[in-house]
Amino acid sequence: MGIEPISDHLREGLRILFVGYNPSLRSGETGHHYASPSNRFYRILNQAGITPRLYTPQEDQDLLELGYGFTNIVARPTLTAAEITADEYREGRLILKQKILTYQPSVVCFVGKGVYEQYSGRKSVQWGTQPDPYVEGIIEYVCPSSSGLVRMRLEEMVAIYRGLSDYSGTEMGN
Repeated sequence: MGIEPISDHLREGLRILFVGYNPSLRSGETGHHYASPSNRFYRILNQAGITPRLYTPQEDQDLLELGYGFTNIVARPTLTAAEITADEYREGRLILKQKILTYQPSVVCFVGKGVYEQYSGRKSVQWGTQPDPYVEGIIEYVCPSSSGLVRMRLEEMVAIYRGLSDYSGTEMGN
């Protein structure tokens, strides 16, 4: 099986659009978002109360039913985000902005400070809601990358992701 870009999971009216750096090599092999065994994405969503149960990468398309979508700022799978080129980020920023304008999610959650920095051109970004959204009318929320390469404690990550529930009329995942 080759390593290819993976399909976005997008539709209009999403509650949250999760935006990663780019797919891992494992995601490129399997065709599923956050598929690396060391990635903590689905565990974080469940522990933060965003999903009603623990999902697997193979169920990523099922999260559309909950109003959650997936895309990346760069489509090319790599071993690490450090392999992404400046040109890829430049092109990806434009494509991502167009996706956000087209699908109009309520919240865009950037899974990694660096993803948001590349998208917005801003530096010294804080966790959580960002002031002055790059796309007017869209809530931009920054969370830690869920990659196993990130050395933040799981509990700290869960606490930051839990802040997404501020943008839901009901408890997230219900």
